[in-house]
Amino acid sequence: MGVTTHNEIVEGSERIFEGKIVNLRVDTVRFQNGNSGKREVVEHGGAVAIVPMLADNKTVVLVRQWRTPVGGPLLEIPAGGLEAGEDPEGCAKRELTEEIGQTAGKLVPLYTAYVAPGYCTEKIYGFLAMDLSDETADADEDEFVERVEMPLDDAIAAIATGGIQDAKTIAGLTLAARYLSENR
Repeated sequence: MGVTTHNEIVEGSERIFEGKIVNLRVDTVRFQNGNSGKREVVEHGGAVAIVPMLADNKTVVLVRQWRTPVGGPLLEIPAGGLEAGEDPEGCAKRELTEEIGQTAGKLVPLYTAYVAPGYCTEKIYGFLAMDLSDETADADEDEFVERVEMPLDDAIAAIATGGIQDAKTIAGLTLAARYLSENR
């Protein structure tokens, strides 16, 4: 092969859908071999995902919610989209209060990742939330979540058995477990 750098030059772009959460565009690109092609791109403003740990540092707070694209409920860590101009830490604090009615005294950055870089611009920021305290906030009007407290070890085991299938949750739980084991 011998090629270590691959690039595509965007020669044109057409937005074909504008939505509340995502937009869809089709880019015309020129490949490094001179050929051209199309790339479908989902534009997303970014999101956060938070692993809330109770005071014992052994119990995680998850949410179970219906996910229409997969046709059923998923067990996940709290998460949500960045609002225009919002920084990831502020978004994480807001989402914690909206989804589980708590705020974090300490937020530890765990990871930053592109969700599906082959077709989507979404970047997600993962945090570990510690020193939780109660704080009420209005939940999103179209979001219905069930709070689930679970030992972190059981949540990690649920990844292997298929009980947890959400990628941001898998990343968050495994990196939170690593952080906690290294920072006892």
